[in-house]
Amino acid sequence: MITVLIADDEELMRAGLRTMLEADDEITVVAEARDGNEAVTAARRHHPAVVLMDIRMPHSDGLSATRALAALPEPPKVIVLTTFDLDEYVHVALRAGAVGFLLKDTPPRDLIKAVHVVAEGQAMLSPSVTRHLITTFVERDSPIGDDAKRRLATLTDREREVLALVGRGLSNTEIGERLHNSQATVKAHVSRLLGKLGLANRVQAAILAHDANLLPDP
Repeated sequence: MITVLIADDEELMRAGLRTMLEADDEITVVAEARDGNEAVTAARRHHPAVVLMDIRMPHSDGLSATRALAALPEPPKVIVLTTFDLDEYVHVALRAGAVGFLLKDTPPRDLIKAVHVVAEGQAMLSPSVTRHLITTFVERDSPIGDDAKRRLATLTDREREVLALVGRGLSNTEIGERLHNSQATVKAHVSRLLGKLGLANRVQAAILAHDANLLPDP
């Protein structure tokens, strides 16, 4: 069973998300929160696998809450919710530890799929969304490129190749097909490179890959 926490300041939105999620027999909503502080408190109490986090909430917003959740010993997977597909706060939330984002008008089927994907340890940004998001926001910060390249010095050639493909938004299955490796081997590469680089998840790895201009040919 995938346990979910919903954090949104609008009661109607929380109710709608709960209804959509619990239509899936493998998902249960264990708690709701009206702001970031309540979300962190509820996460510590209920230990959800996934948190749906509204970015813009009063008192304590989703950004500070996402940072706090990422610092927990066993952090939940955070999906940020936004009204706008290129809200600048989405980029900040991804850097803070979120594993993806959804628009608030996402169809129920896609919402459920996203929860399953992140619960399995995958980022839920499609390649097109990854490119669009990072091109729009990360490339503004070109001075950090040199630092990103220095950080990659600890990686093996294969790990750099895997990181580049993660940066393009490919899943473990797709990377395995590209490199003729098993999913288990790719998963091991991803786990090692995240550890070496001190990154929390694949989205942060994708951002670093783009910071370092580590882009493979299509």
